[in-house]
Amino acid sequence: MPNDDLKDSQMLQLTEIKLPLDHSENALTEAILQRLKIPVSQLRSYKIHRRGTDARRRGAIAFIYTLHVEVDDEPNLLANAVNPQHVRPAPDQTYYFVTQAPRDFAIRPVVIGTGPCGLFAGLILAQMGFKPILLERGKSVRERTKDTFGFWRGGKLNPQSNVQFGEGGAGTFSDGKLHTQIKDPLHHGRKVLEEFVKAGAPPEILYLSKPHIGTYRLVGVVEKLRATIESLGGEIRFESQVENLVIEQQQVQAVTLADGENIPAKAILLAIGHSARDTFEMLYARGVAMEPKAFSVGFRIEHPQTMIDQCQLGSRVDHALLGAADYKVVHHCRNGRSVYSFCMCPGGTVVAAASEPGCVVTNGMSQYSRQARNANSGLVVGITPEDYAGSEADPLAGIAFQRHWEQRAFELGGRTYEAPGQLVGDFLANRPSTKFGAVKPSYLPGVHLCNLASCLPSDLIEAIREALPAFGLKIKGFDRPDAVLTGVETRTSSPVRVLRDKCYQSLNTRGLFPSGEGAGYAGGIISAAVDGIKAAEALALSLVPKL
Repeated sequence: MPNDDLKDSQMLQLTEIKLPLDHSENALTEAILQRLKIPVSQLRSYKIHRRGTDARRRGAIAFIYTLHVEVDDEPNLLANAVNPQHVRPAPDQTYYFVTQAPRDFAIRPVVIGTGPCGLFAGLILAQMGFKPILLERGKSVRERTKDTFGFWRGGKLNPQSNVQFGEGGAGTFSDGKLHTQIKDPLHHGRKVLEEFVKAGAPPEILYLSKPHIGTYRLVGVVEKLRATIESLGGEIRFESQVENLVIEQQQVQAVTLADGENIPAKAILLAIGHSARDTFEMLYARGVAMEPKAFSVGFRIEHPQTMIDQCQLGSRVDHALLGAADYKVVHHCRNGRSVYSFCMCPGGTVVAAASEPGCVVTNGMSQYSRQARNANSGLVVGITPEDYAGSEADPLAGIAFQRHWEQRAFELGGRTYEAPGQLVGDFLANRPSTKFGAVKPSYLPGVHLCNLASCLPSDLIEAIREALPAFGLKIKGFDRPDAVLTGVETRTSSPVRVLRDKCYQSLNTRGLFPSGEGAGYAGGIISAAVDGIKAAEALALSLVPKL
């Protein structure tokens, strides 16, 4: 009886419907009838809106459903619901465009960057008829993938085409996680997921509580999003780095590319990602309002995925619908620091994420199947501008901090882009590692064993040493002696915030709309895409009265 074509506004939303993993095909229908106290004849249809997993008790893992249900006599059922907190009108999740471009508009808006924020900003602007120009310093996603995999296999780093730069943004080489905790009252996140599905993503991302796509599938999805933008009159220009903004009387007038070309632009959406350090420097030099912000640094840690599965899923470890298990841990240390897992990648690999020569940066990635032998996660410590900027609030001080430790990792790794690594047992004992145990690292070009104690500030090292045994009490084997730490993880989020007002416009530069993760307003694929949509809406509304 499920129906994926139902309009949410005509239905009831039923939450917290708990069923065992191996429930029958009719169990959802039976649960609906029981919850609403109605005969089957009154139930027209339903669809699964959300399915999560409750694994708090390993021996009784269950699915938790939210359903959207169409029934006869909906008003009466709603008024007399036994559990009104779990029976309510289903929200209208339809996306409504805020405006449409007039036919005679003269200057096209410009979007700088084609990560999730830039792509969805460009898509929304194109769907509203504004025919945006998207400028990307890197290459198209498929060409960029060749460069990135070539670097991982021991080739040369291309500073303009790598994990950080190119079509799709940094999220292309990640787990492709599509869940977020942002407040989203207008359901922009649903718009993002629906566009992903139209572009070829698996349909289950619309209802899984922790959806993901994976790198290989993301490549095709990104290409189809680009094709949609182009079919609506948008233009995407690769290898087109913005070198300067033309600003007159605090109003943007144009962008200047590295080859000297000037593109007129009265409205620019800035979606540059968290690693465009030269662009941040240009913005600062041009006087655009910015400030330093908090972020986190640390290492990647790898364990056997089978160990994580057993710890998290117990006897249900092989259930087909559960897949590779994940985890989330946090520890508040005696020295005031907090250590937590970041961007956990089940069945994934640790990847080389540098974007500058002479630096080593790590990140995590999984394919859709999540079938690689290791689980990996960032093990990071939060820092603030007080930690790296001292008494002066230099907006670019966080970049200098990141670069210092990335260069240190490059040195410790042997100056070959191998990453410095250490076994957990040796890290806790503060002695260099000399050989790997059962856990083999996945990072390419390779891991050079050493002592990571000098790879981060000493108080951060102290915090991670305290946290590892604490995490071992929560997940058995987390602090196993042969688990592998790989340094350094520094690109958790932007070290800079480009300040904007409530209308998403720069505080002191009219026509400039700082957006997404790079500008300091998002942290992940969905949140960045949603911020891009909101900024694109604000940009469009700013143009319409002037046209």
